[in-house]
Amino acid sequence: MSDSFQDALSGLAAIVGDKQIIASGSDQEPYVVDWRGRYHGRAVAVVKPGSTAEVAAVVKFCAARQLAIVPQGGNTGMCGAATPDDRAGNVVIRLDRMRAVRDVSPLANTITVEAGCILAEVQNAARDVDRYFPLSLGAEGSCQIGGNISTNAGGTAVLRYGPTRDLVLGLEVVLPDGRIFNGLRALRKDNTGYALKQLFIGAEGTLGIVTAAVLKLFALPRSSALALLKLQGVEQALEIMQRLRGAVGDRLGSLEIMSRAQIEAIAETVPHVTIPFELTTPWYLIVELTDTLAGVDLDEPLATVLADAMEVHLAEDVILASNLAQAKAIWAVRHSVSEGNKRSGYVVSHDSVVPLERQAAFVANVETRINAAVPHARVVMHGHIGDGNIHVIALIDRARCQDPAATAALVAEINEIVDDETAAQGGAISAEHGIGITNRGRLARVADPLDIELMRDIKKLLDPKGLMNPGKIFGAGAA
Repeated sequence: MSDSFQDALSGLAAIVGDKQIIASGSDQEPYVVDWRGRYHGRAVAVVKPGSTAEVAAVVKFCAARQLAIVPQGGNTGMCGAATPDDRAGNVVIRLDRMRAVRDVSPLANTITVEAGCILAEVQNAARDVDRYFPLSLGAEGSCQIGGNISTNAGGTAVLRYGPTRDLVLGLEVVLPDGRIFNGLRALRKDNTGYALKQLFIGAEGTLGIVTAAVLKLFALPRSSALALLKLQGVEQALEIMQRLRGAVGDRLGSLEIMSRAQIEAIAETVPHVTIPFELTTPWYLIVELTDTLAGVDLDEPLATVLADAMEVHLAEDVILASNLAQAKAIWAVRHSVSEGNKRSGYVVSHDSVVPLERQAAFVANVETRINAAVPHARVVMHGHIGDGNIHVIALIDRARCQDPAATAALVAEINEIVDDETAAQGGAISAEHGIGITNRGRLARVADPLDIELMRDIKKLLDPKGLMNPGKIFGAGAA
């Protein structure tokens, strides 16, 4: 290690303490490799500050020495946005120690938490005061709320509650020069100028480090009903959704779809998950209704709508969950898609969102084109059909992915098919996963040049030296 880096370690240790610095290569492994093992970077140090003041001091120290700063939450992202590149001077900043729940207000329906709080901890803290924080996704036991905010996470409750952006009232952010933006306000209405907090939601750590947030809470759901439907196509799912919205309104909480191939991949590779239904049709739809009133019979209206759907052949079969255990077993399948895909092969994943009316055409066209162009690819799909977000996944035998150049060409070919179809249907290439490393080339290819120009201008304004999470969204070295 060079003398300058040794001096940097000493300086960082003076801020956070020797025990909160990880400098060893082997000990750094969980922090410099993404969870899929796709991106491998380097860092002069992994630093774990314990307060916003320490985060600000670390950032100011790094900025003065031209050390790149890589904010990292639970490192569960899908696009490598939290992984350092291979330059020697990266400093990874983890907020694991900043897990305090600063305030909970049942009156205001808000919770103020530090960014290192695990998502499940936020959910539990809300539940402790008889409230509900609706953000829910497969990694909720390990992802951190700061990372959720920085990627504008979606999840399975977007249909009713919106993405993370809709759940944030206020933010505290350390800027790239070490200044602290104090927007930690719990106001539902605030028209005093630009909504600056929105700049940092979904910015993937390229504009600053979220250190705390005020989040919206809701009444706790006390009644629910869940069903799994077997369908022939996406068109049927959309018609059923329209009928449900007309019959039950906002009680429609979640609407999740999976292809048969997706569930088969889970069945083959995730032994602790049991598939609690037979696979007899091409598509499977999870419908969940919720109500904040206890004792409301939601099974009856759900059964009525679905019986009518069966009568006109919109569904081949319907399984109504008769108890909580059965409902959890069905949800376990949905929450295992990432794990199942990772174990099934080299994953070429997509996060497209298209208008609701165009989802059926998008799904059909994409699958046909990928199968024709790459016949050895296994195409699986799942998604939040109620908000237009369909994840198209091409699983490739890892034995075919030994040559990096050939693999990159194959991935580019698949990406181009998906992106072109997404654009043809009036959609966008990312609904909730973000850009990071994985999608920066795709963004440059499909985005409106003015959009890119404006984003670059904002980046240059807040981070003129390009030190905050470099190489993400715009490419290596972009400021």
